[in-house]
Parts: sequence; structure tokens; C-alpha cells
Amino acid sequence: MSTMAVALVAVLGFLWVCLLSRKKTGVNYEKMDKQTLPDGAKLVTYQWNLPYSSGEIIRRLELLDEEDVVGCGGFGTVYKMVMDDGTAFAVKRIDLNRERRDKTFEKELEILGSIRHINLVNLRGYCRLSTAKLLIYDFMELGSLDSYLHGDAQEDQPLNWNARMKIALGSARGLAYLHHDCSPGIVHRDIKASNVLLDRCLEPRVSDFGLARLLVDNETHVTTVVAGTFGYLAPEYLQNGHSTEKSDVYSFGVLLLELVTGKRPTDSCFLSKGLNIVGWLNTLSGEHRLEEILDERSGDAEVEAVEGILDIAAMCTDADPGQRPSMGAVLKMLEEEILSPCLSELYYEQHLELCILTALPLSSF
Repeated sequence: MSTMAVALVAVLGFLWVCLLSRKKTGVNYEKMDKQTLPDGAKLVTYQWNLPYSSGEIIRRLELLDEEDVVGCGGFGTVYKMVMDDGTAFAVKRIDLNRERRDKTFEKELEILGSIRHINLVNLRGYCRLSTAKLLIYDFMELGSLDSYLHGDAQEDQPLNWNARMKIALGSARGLAYLHHDCSPGIVHRDIKASNVLLDRCLEPRVSDFGLARLLVDNETHVTTVVAGTFGYLAPEYLQNGHSTEKSDVYSFGVLLLELVTGKRPTDSCFLSKGLNIVGWLNTLSGEHRLEEILDERSGDAEVEAVEGILDIAAMCTDADPGQRPSMGAVLKMLEEEILSPCLSELYYEQHLELCILTALPLSSF
């Protein structure tokens, strides 16, 4: 064999090895990118690589202080982190004293980091420092449904009926995805208005599911970790401390009632009577007092539409968990009840300015 032929074979072999190496690296990189940093710190990104160096991210994380706090929850403090290019992320700080979760924490994150859905606040990355664990999420511009529905924003830009139904439908899609499309399924265990975040065009994203324990792979799909928020908790959970998919369905039913009434589940108007929001609604519905149920700020809603949503909420909040529909069935009923060929002119007029200001198309609705 000539010298030129040998050289050609060697070059082709080298190129082939490089190609295989590049493909293999690309596959691993797409799934999870790990960067080991000095002093025991570790940065992991899931699904999409964050377009910043590890040094940039760590520097920004270390600069976070009280002025950047945007919320506090049962799992930790949430900060707003803004990169040099203006991109914002939500960073949830979890104290390292949660020792009972340390052994499985990173494994759970690896699984949860693979979840992608338009109606979930997807996990973008994880950083372990010597003092804390930090979870990196996309930042939702309009904050939580709780703050929007019950805060000052409702006075300036009230949610009309169609906007509320858009939020209900999107939230149901996110929760149904967790229950039925993840393997194993995931029970959220803390569905509430403050765990539904809104992007700039009012698209809902269910948050904090990443910190709920994954369901064990068995027939009952039961987890016994105490969690949840008063007012949203299913009666069987209060009795035995067991949280299941049907417990999530109950909490979602309460969320539907909150959207219809504009009242928190712990509103004093019915707690003072010894009722919860479910009992209060059952009483008024039985007396056909629909005008007292519907939040007047929601605008003109057809009676049939309101009654249809209340019927779905009633099924979700049945005292017997065995009689409640699955989230898949709830989603199907909501789609049949809500979806129509086009949205009302009132909805477009109310939210057109919001989309123009944020340079988003009306198709986002």
C-alpha cells in the first residue's frame, strides 16, 4: 500500500472517531449538562443548556440578596436573578438542613428536570453550593394567580371570564400531564392559586411540582409525606394524611371555585359560618343564588357556562375520593365546556394591549 493511501486511511479513521465522539457527546449534553466548579460547588442544567458560563451563573447566584426576594414558600425562598443580557430566572433556595431528602434529592431532580410542558414551570438547572441548594426556573412575569386574582392587578387589569377559563384549562393540562404522562406519575400535593404562575400573556404554569415526592410504582400511587395548604386539602387527607391523585383533583376543584367566585378558600364570609368554600358553594347552588357566587369582576358570563364549571368543580370536590374523576377526565370535561371556535371580543379587547406591549401574538391566547 502506498504512503498516500496509508495517510488517507489514517485521516478517514480519525474523522470517523471524531464524528462518533461528537454524536455521543451531543446526546449526553442534550439530556443533562454537569459542570463541576471549585470549592465543591456543582452546576447542572437540564434539557436546555443555559447560554451562560458556569462562572456567570455562579457570580449572579452569589450576588442574590434580600432585595431580590420575590416570594417565600414551604420549600424555601424564591429570588429573581437577572443576567447581563436582561434574561430573568426564578431561583429557589433550599436550606441544606433538609437531610432526610439529601440522599435522593439529586436523583429526583434528574427525573424532574426531564419534564417539559407548556403549562408547567420547568426546571432549568440546579446548583449546589457549600451553603445551599439552588433550583433555577424560568421567571414568570405576572407572578402567581393568587397575587393577580386577589391583589392590585385585579383592579387595573381584571380577569374576565374567558381569561379565568384559560387559566383553569391550562392548569388542568399541566396537572393531568403530571398524573398521566409522567412515569411514574407525580402527585403535586399542594395545588393552590399561589402555585399557579402566569406568564406575560396569562398562560398558566403549575409550579412547585418538582418538590413533591414522586409516586411509588404501585397500584394505589400513595405518598404519606405531609404537605398541602389549608382550604385546598381533601377531607381524606385531613383524616389519614394520605395524599393521592384524587387529592390533587379535590384541590383543583377548589381552585376552580376560587376562579369563579374570586374568593380565597379561607375567605371569612363563609369561615365565619363554619363552612369551607365547598360547603358555601353547595349551599348557594342548592338555593339557585348564582348571582352571589360569580365574581362580578369577571364580566358578563353566560349562566350555562358558569353552571357547567360549577358542576365540574362539584365532581372534583366530592367527599368520596372514589367518586371524583381523574385529572384526565376533568381536562376532557373542561375542554368540552370551555373551548369554542373563537374567543369573545371582550377577551381580545381586554388583553390586546398586554400582548402588544410584550410583543407577543394574540395566538398565545
